[in-house]
Amino acid sequence: MAGSNGKQKSVRNMVLSLGVTVLAAGVIYLFIPHEDGAPDLPRVDYRVELLTARRAASYPVVAPEGLPASWKATSVRFKGDDFDAWHLGFHTPGGQYVQVQQSAEKPSTFIDEATRGGRETKVTEKIGDRTWTRYTGGRYDALVHQEKGSTTVVAGTGSFGQLTQMAKSLKAG
Repeated sequence: MAGSNGKQKSVRNMVLSLGVTVLAAGVIYLFIPHEDGAPDLPRVDYRVELLTARRAASYPVVAPEGLPASWKATSVRFKGDDFDAWHLGFHTPGGQYVQVQQSAEKPSTFIDEATRGGRETKVTEKIGDRTWTRYTGGRYDALVHQEKGSTTVVAGTGSFGQLTQMAKSLKAG
């Protein structure tokens, strides 16, 4: 019976060690600060990339004009060697994401990538002098405008109202 007493002490010691470890982790969790909200994304200045894209692209590159300051530009890139791909991403006042993408790539391939699998609906709307088609069902909802030589996609997690607001603000330079 001496063997079973040693096993009991061993199990008891493991339980006590586990308890001390959990207690220490709890104390550390309480006293180490951690954020509960979304991270504050830095605003990016996209003017240089926009000028570069407008000079180099094979199509008229668009960018928003007149959006409220509460719309924060958070990402920008132009890839001249990748179908003149233009991307400009914004964090909206409601914490959503809206992006503008343009490319000279084959429309079906580009739209699928930009909408993350969205599918064309029968809904179109005239915004300014362009006709946009709604896409839904992918990771992003989107408004898509196709013209000769390029496709423009306004997509994101924002509402169609926010996507429309972005599309209304787009101007070619």
